[in-house]
Amino acid sequence: MNELANELARRYGARDWHDQRPNLASVWVDAIRVHDSLAWLKDSAGYVHLSFLTAVDNIERKAFTLTYALRNHEKSHGLIVHCDIDRDNPTIDSIHLLWGQAWTYQRELKEWFGIDCPGSPRKDEEFVLEGWDAPPMMRRDFDSLAYSQATYEDRPGRESADPAAHMKQKLYPEASL
Repeated sequence: MNELANELARRYGARDWHDQRPNLASVWVDAIRVHDSLAWLKDSAGYVHLSFLTAVDNIERKAFTLTYALRNHEKSHGLIVHCDIDRDNPTIDSIHLLWGQAWTYQRELKEWFGIDCPGSPRKDEEFVLEGWDAPPMMRRDFDSLAYSQATYEDRPGRESADPAAHMKQKLYPEASL
């Protein structure tokens, strides 16, 4: 895989190649070059399968890290391509023309993180969160407790207990007197 790492570095400035195990590696590419590198990996290097696309909110660095998991079935090798995009302007080129199923992942990115992939089909339609009008919930600055308290009423009869004390009382009631 050193040849692939060297070629990605030469063509697209890829860096930080890491062999996680013999059949899986990861690499970083700048966001401006990620679409071209993914197209080359698919068309010229045999990574014809997009396994998934997801994001991580790195709020401390003011960036989202996108993760593209690719598979080369002929070589039984997986490659994970990472890139960072600006958290304040989260936009990345769509890859739905490279892999047909990518539009589904891109809709998830839009709904869950607010990441836009211009040109992606149906990107502005509700996907999972029907009727959602709050900020994207997978952003780390989304306060789920505050949202729940503002949206839902407390239900009577619900209480929480220390698990150890609860089990002690249930299993050994005579010892808890």
